[in-house]
Amino acid sequence: MKTDSSEKVLSRYANLLERFEALNGYNYQAELETVFCRFGFDKSDLKRKINTFSGGQQTRIAFVKLLISKPDILLLDEPTNHLDLETIEWLEGYLKKYPKAVVLVSHDRMFLDDIVDVVYEIEYGKMKKYVGNYTAFVNQKKMDLERQENAYNRQQKEIAHLEQLIEKFRYKASKAKFAQSKIKFLERMDKIDEVKQPDNKTFKARFTPKTKGGKDVLIIDDLSIGYDHELCKLSLQIQAHDKIAIIGPNGCGKSTLLKTLVGNLKPIGGNYLYGHQIETSYFDQQLAQINNDNCVLEELWNQYPDMDRTSIRSVLGQFLFSADDVFKNVNVLSGGEKVRLALAKILLEHANFLILDEPTNHLDIVSKEALEDALNGYSGTILFVSHDRYFIKQIANKILVIENGQTKLYPYGYQSYVENKNGNENNVEIKDTVSKVNKNNRVKPINIEKEIAKLEKQISAKEEELNDLRELRYEPEYYHDYRKMNELEEKIDIVHNEIDNLMSKWEELANSE
Repeated sequence: MKTDSSEKVLSRYANLLERFEALNGYNYQAELETVFCRFGFDKSDLKRKINTFSGGQQTRIAFVKLLISKPDILLLDEPTNHLDLETIEWLEGYLKKYPKAVVLVSHDRMFLDDIVDVVYEIEYGKMKKYVGNYTAFVNQKKMDLERQENAYNRQQKEIAHLEQLIEKFRYKASKAKFAQSKIKFLERMDKIDEVKQPDNKTFKARFTPKTKGGKDVLIIDDLSIGYDHELCKLSLQIQAHDKIAIIGPNGCGKSTLLKTLVGNLKPIGGNYLYGHQIETSYFDQQLAQINNDNCVLEELWNQYPDMDRTSIRSVLGQFLFSADDVFKNVNVLSGGEKVRLALAKILLEHANFLILDEPTNHLDIVSKEALEDALNGYSGTILFVSHDRYFIKQIANKILVIENGQTKLYPYGYQSYVENKNGNENNVEIKDTVSKVNKNNRVKPINIEKEIAKLEKQISAKEEELNDLRELRYEPEYYHDYRKMNELEEKIDIVHNEIDNLMSKWEELANSE
């Protein structure tokens, strides 16, 4: 343009400038850095070679590259998998403003509610369109099924009535013409198909604790967790019937905390102590508790050899393992099938304290709803990690947030956490979980020898009590009165459980010497 100011050059300049702006030329660098860092990277990582990143990191880089390229149609298959809550919420905002088309598959119901305006459902080999978000789809589908069922029932009544008329009048000369017209009417009638119920077959589970357990489920005192360095430190009291969700960014220590509490990792410092008759059951998101060399039937039967085959198959049937499915090798199961198998093992443990690490991973929406029903009907205590906000909202009555090495407890569930995060802090009581444990309940360093001796005395006393109760079985007062005998047997069972619990604690301490 310095040497040629012709119309042709000016026009070319205008076209290039328009294309530069359309490609976000002024802001692409800032957007690239923003998206890259939102997926858990640092700016300095932009200069690293791709082969220096882990497989999971490379997957996230591919995602960043896809978003930045801004294709005309963005195709996303389960985009929220393995993302923390903060990144999911950021991705929602990004996709809402995305200027072109987005087509996605997801089992994250809250994500679908916030993003989509059209839902296509594939069921029984057919696809159907619903306008609106996920909640609108659920409501529309329910109404459509009701309308179709009512129309089908009305038509069936009409057909039955017409057939009765035809049968009544077809052989009467004066009414034969009428009968023929009704026959033709029936032949031309567009028959409404019988309503197929939604293809939502799923497992049915009822988790029931074997023992009630004490009111104080778990006391955590200045517990420092991590591998080679401290990720966070916390103090916390968990009481009976608490259902606590642990949330926070990836790598903050959520799964590490659970592994520490179930004894898979040693704490860096501090203490934790389970309450009286508290029995735990642990769901590992890596499904490490499942042996891939077993078949499905063996996986349960090896753990519960005293159960008969029919009982084992009945439990597996509840989790959709029927017929020859029970003979499948575990290593050929899908992710969802492995989750169901792990849940079947948890059901048989009858623990009163469930510790669950990402239990909804690999589950479809119908299975998530089945798990929500099971956990909402559970009378014990739950501590769980999840990135599924809808699941958290349905289950948790308290939220434990781990972030930047700090922990806070929101005692009124997910909604209070969201309100507080959005600035409504005056309405929410927040508890700093560090140094907030009641001093009377602080966990003191355990003198193992004294504790073992104490347990041995308690076990001896309980064994004497058990023998005394057994002797009562031979007293006429009891064997002539079935009500008293039933009460006696219940007492014997209770003492049995108490001895088992004391023995478990004794073995744990004896092995740690």
